[in-house]
Amino acid sequence: MSDVNWEDSFCGEGNSCYRIGTDEAGNSYIAVAGSEDQFLTDSREALQQLIRDIKAGKADHLL
Repeated sequence: MSDVNWEDSFCGEGNSCYRIGTDEAGNSYIAVAGSEDQFLTDSREALQQLIRDIKAGKADHLL
């Protein structure tokens, strides 16, 4: 596995902190801050689409 370049933590209200990372092979990673050894991974394109969809409100029903 390639080394993951983690971004700074993104924290919402309370203790819900997440980190997003990428590697040189074009993969993206999402993990709970402090548990980066347990992550979800997909392509950078999939992560970009996820972020676009969240910004468009397609996940608002989960709030």
